[in-house]
Amino acid sequence: MQKTAPTIVVLISGRGSNLKALIDHAKSSGAYRIAAVISNRPQAGGLALAVEAGIPTAVLDHTGFEGREPFDAALADLIEQHKPDWVVLAGFMRILTAGFVARFEGRLVNVHPSLLPAFPGLNTHQQALDAGVRVHGVTVHLVTAQLDHGPIVDQAVVPVLPGDTAEDLAQRVLALEHVIYPRAVAALASGQIVLAQGRLQGALANALVHALP
Repeated sequence: MQKTAPTIVVLISGRGSNLKALIDHAKSSGAYRIAAVISNRPQAGGLALAVEAGIPTAVLDHTGFEGREPFDAALADLIEQHKPDWVVLAGFMRILTAGFVARFEGRLVNVHPSLLPAFPGLNTHQQALDAGVRVHGVTVHLVTAQLDHGPIVDQAVVPVLPGDTAEDLAQRVLALEHVIYPRAVAALASGQIVLAQGRLQGALANALVHALP
């Protein structure tokens, strides 16, 4: 009897470039199945990518809610209709409440365009340039109630070159995201990496760090 692939729900707000990478990896590897794509913005370009791939979509417009708590509660209810093993943030531009994070504790994953714990929040590439660092990169991590914080699953590094602009760094880092995010999600979904006593453990834990072109 063939084993059913773990399921994920992907949350997006924009064009969906990381979603496309996740879709492509799911098709090629079978490591996970995308049960649904949910956006808080009706015009998010990633919704069309999901439809093209035959993935169910939903829109929950945050502007129709009075505050973060009621929106997050409704979003959590919508996600749980799909009974996902993992909830994957792919350019989801919302700060999640502690209550939401608690409902999906240990199975909520995010990608952030910096080498955390350095440069949390927005404008990470300009932050890196302003700090004068020699390397920059991307981090995949499990989500906690603290913004851009949590156990690190994978990281990848790019050099900061003379004359780099924030846009230059953004393009190189995004290319890395497309490589390491699907790989990390697959490792989590397959159980190759597990969270035990607040730490990531497994054959691939602490072994996925790569310096990529």
